[in-house]
Amino acid sequence: MKDFLTAKDVQKILGVRQSKSYEIIRELNCEMQEKGYKVIRGRVNKAIFEKAYFYNEQVKTG
Repeated sequence: MKDFLTAKDVQKILGVRQSKSYEIIRELNCEMQEKGYKVIRGRVNKAIFEKAYFYNEQVKTG
């Protein structure tokens, strides 16, 4: 089980170019550093990535 995603992983998941995947990783890692977390350059925490890019809450109707 992978806890961290590489640029290649992000590229496959989102269907973006390699340069865009690195940009996404840099942005998410910058946010994490500002919150006081340690980051690994060139990798992003899978849970943080999923939280940022996949809306998981159920939509309420009615």
